[in-house]
Amino acid sequence: MSAEVRPAGLEELPLLHAIRREVFVVGQGVPAEIEVDGRDADCAHVLALVDGAPVGTARLRVVDGHGKAERVAVLASHRGLGLGVALMAALEALARDAGHDQLHLHAQWPVVPFYERLGYVGRGEPFDEAGIRHLAMGRHLR
Repeated sequence: MSAEVRPAGLEELPLLHAIRREVFVVGQGVPAEIEVDGRDADCAHVLALVDGAPVGTARLRVVDGHGKAERVAVLASHRGLGLGVALMAALEALARDAGHDQLHLHAQWPVVPFYERLGYVGRGEPFDEAGIRHLAMGRHLR
């Protein structure tokens, strides 16, 4: 198995959307109109490939002057291979390169421990987003 995570261009949005649709819309029941929010052109994206096939993605968006990790998704068939860790490392590198010293995210409740293992710390109380319980989290990058 050959795995890589690399930056993705906007011309690859159909691939990224297909992964996100499978994970969020089909897998979790998130309404498609919420998942595709019209902000992708303003974000930096990364793509995870296994043996050349697209299997994961994430995006970095600037919100209130801070980097925010969003739409972190790995196809169910490829979870447990370290791709989520690799996607987050790629986003953190993009955020650092853009001059951000922190990265924020809204973690779905079941994956809060995953982000905690990566050094993210929860802030505030859990909240509902797209019908799913989330926790705001953040991490210093420097």
